[in-house]
Amino acid sequence: MEALGHGLLPLVALGSCQKEQRCQLVRIICSPLPYSLNSCASLKYRNRNEIRMQAVQEEYELKQMKDMAASKKRWDGLIRDGKVKVLTPREAGYAIQLSNKMLLDVRPPMERKKAWVKGSTWIPIFDVDTSLEVGTLSRRATNFLMGGWWSGIPALSYNKQFLSNVEEEFAKDTDLIVACQKGLRSIAACEVLYNAGYCNLFWVQGGLEAAEEEDLEREGPQPFKFAGIGGLSEFLGWTDQQRDAAAKEGWGYRLSFSARLVGLVLGADALFIGAQKVGQYLQELRSH
Repeated sequence: MEALGHGLLPLVALGSCQKEQRCQLVRIICSPLPYSLNSCASLKYRNRNEIRMQAVQEEYELKQMKDMAASKKRWDGLIRDGKVKVLTPREAGYAIQLSNKMLLDVRPPMERKKAWVKGSTWIPIFDVDTSLEVGTLSRRATNFLMGGWWSGIPALSYNKQFLSNVEEEFAKDTDLIVACQKGLRSIAACEVLYNAGYCNLFWVQGGLEAAEEEDLEREGPQPFKFAGIGGLSEFLGWTDQQRDAAAKEGWGYRLSFSARLVGLVLGADALFIGAQKVGQYLQELRSH
């Protein structure tokens, strides 16, 4: 459960190729000077810093993997024992239209506002953590450094009012379809609801991201498949969803994102040149 609240394994879910792309981009944008101009001392400092960051990243990934493995074992048991029934997005659409079953959307707000199923009830199981406590601020900083800047997924925390809010809306014998973006948070919500006494639960396997536009009646500005992306990866068009769209829509779609990348690199270059000029100016002032 905690693993889900920290952003759905932002690093584990990314391939090694995507990680290398991010690292290269960080070096281009964030490096204060070209490597050839850095002193040996600064290189050693950066190497030590990178080793520490790598150790933190590996520890974070290991904890996420252990938490997810334990959760998955419980969820598989719920499905195997028939305590939670499995629906595809298309089957969920049929159930809503033909059987008047209710759909509970448990996604966080940044996903919900992009696309939602018409007539669905929204009660997030995890919400954006806006607390200013020291521990929360540290977790938010870790989430950002560990992939939030790339994926756009903020630090999330368990919504303590989730169960009580659901109980206010639905009786415990309601046929309740539970959905999220990818299917992980919704199966976690099914576990919470089943343990609270809900007995007619249906889980949308693969989440709304797996839905085709004709499967469910959508409202909102974006397709379901794009509701879960964000951050720099969305801006540059480097998400799997955008690559799939580019393959269908052709070069015009790809060129729009290529232009953004060129603009980003040129902007970083301009900042570097500006910093150099400021440094030269300050050096001249000191010499006088």
